[in-house]
Amino acid sequence: MRIRATVAAVTGALALSALVVPAAQADSQGAASLDRPSAAERFGASSAKSAFSTAAAAPTVSNVKVNAGKNVVVGASAAKTITVSLTASHPSGIEDAYIDLWHGTDVEEDVDGFLPPNEEVANCTATSATTSNCKLTITATPGVTGGGIGDLYANLLAGTWHVTVGALSADGEIYWNDFYRTHKVQRLSKLTVNASPEPVKKGKTITITGKLSRANWETFKYAGYTNQPVKLQFRKKSSTTYTTVKTIKTNSTGNLSTTVKASADGYFRYSFAGTSTTPAVNATGDFVDVR
Repeated sequence: MRIRATVAAVTGALALSALVVPAAQADSQGAASLDRPSAAERFGASSAKSAFSTAAAAPTVSNVKVNAGKNVVVGASAAKTITVSLTASHPSGIEDAYIDLWHGTDVEEDVDGFLPPNEEVANCTATSATTSNCKLTITATPGVTGGGIGDLYANLLAGTWHVTVGALSADGEIYWNDFYRTHKVQRLSKLTVNASPEPVKKGKTITITGKLSRANWETFKYAGYTNQPVKLQFRKKSSTTYTTVKTIKTNSTGNLSTTVKASADGYFRYSFAGTSTTPAVNATGDFVDVR
């Protein structure tokens, strides 16, 4: 559930009030709204024993995982749901946990993206009287849909996001950290290759073309990724290992084209190493029969 609230932000590892901000949603005028729950709002105001928890009283948190440690990669139109989890401990036991992702530089005045958990309460499984493993899910929706604004409503949101982590003990003590770590949220990439002519005589010229594209969250389409270095790689028919032949750059539309001399039967592919906003990708190898 995405709770809309406006409260004062308090950052740091231990605090009973946190920040403002849920998902990008459209208000009656169609403007984006980013509101997040505070720690007390998420866990219930009645849980708060005092204005602040002490380091000794707060739960301890470890083993925080976002999407099993992999970058969150979202395509041009389909929503992506991931699992987030943590381990929390407290002498009284663990009642609830919280993880979200937010984009910006300042939790009080510069939050322009928010990915909240889908559940109102985490699924916590006790491993002992004091410790629990807790799981939640987060769904990221690209683009502007049906008059509403998706979580990833702009391409500029691709890149590094902050991870907020919280935990609630059975006796009402709260751990909350808006800067627990960072995590990448990226635009899905695609890469093609075509080598021709096929077949070809040994020593003749082979032309290898292709295209590097990535999801455009604003248009629901894939667009060429321009001026990016891409490796042309080759593996012989009898080998399982690709070696780099040369590196070229995509043009203004993301297209690739280069030539080599035919030497042996094998597979050509393009390989992109990725950037902070776009994941690495390899094209499926295209076989060339050299005669």
